[in-house]
Amino acid sequence: MIENIVTVKLNVDEELTIKKNTLRGVNAENGKRIAIVTGIHGDELEGQYICYQLVKKLTANMTNLTGTVEIYPAVNPLGMESVSRAVPMTGLDMNRVFPGSNIGSIAENIAKKLVEDIAGADMCVDIHASNIFIREIPQVRVRPENSDYLLRYAKMLNTDMVWVHESGAVGDGSLAESLIAADVPTLVVEMGVGQRIDLEYCDQLLHGIFNLMHNLGIWSEEEHGISHPMVSTDGAVHVVHSSGSGIFIPTAEHNMWLAKGSVIGEIVTPITGTVEQEITAPVDGVIFSLREYPIVYEGSVIARMLSM
Repeated sequence: MIENIVTVKLNVDEELTIKKNTLRGVNAENGKRIAIVTGIHGDELEGQYICYQLVKKLTANMTNLTGTVEIYPAVNPLGMESVSRAVPMTGLDMNRVFPGSNIGSIAENIAKKLVEDIAGADMCVDIHASNIFIREIPQVRVRPENSDYLLRYAKMLNTDMVWVHESGAVGDGSLAESLIAADVPTLVVEMGVGQRIDLEYCDQLLHGIFNLMHNLGIWSEEEHGISHPMVSTDGAVHVVHSSGSGIFIPTAEHNMWLAKGSVIGEIVTPITGTVEQEITAPVDGVIFSLREYPIVYEGSVIARMLSM
């Protein structure tokens, strides 16, 4: 069932409407409830394909659904229309205004209604992509203080990694922080790159969502082939920066294991035809973030590695 959760008046007699699709299975009134949220940032598109495939599979196999799935595919539709990370007109990052306000900006009003609508759910999965600069392997991000009880759920999502740290995606003003404060366990997924859809990553996470729902008792069919992710508490995270400006040309691949000293790539200067810096791995480990946008300046993030 598709319904509106919030409608906001805009200029020129227009309205901004945020919708959700609720699918209820057999004996759903006695079953558990999960919320799938995406589109908080307008330039993150991976979740759109996941929502499409999720609804498609659920509606074709309703006899396997034993709980309730609520899908919020576009929380920041104005941002999507304008290819903007923030909410247009206000410039606000919606993932910094939760739990929101009834008398605040458009973003705060939407945030307030979203938290109220999700309240009482047994689980929420908040799907994000990276920005246009860095490509991320599929990963769940969890604050250290929440890792004791969230880690076991995070491992069910079929991602390559769980990063336990103080990320902005789960920090102050985020949807995750507000829902966890309201006793709704919330897993934040980051993957891919901004303004793109990686079908392989999306399919990987989709299997993980059904696996999570199966373990929660919302989906009766068992998922097979679910991977066990790396966890950042098993090793240290190392960030590799550029020491100068130029064009980054990678030689290593994303999600590749490298020995210390192995070449990740080079920073070159087109006008002189010279290599300004050879980027090498500071440790033995796996690259889980890799520069996607080739223009770099001094201090630009080139890669993140998890030492193994």
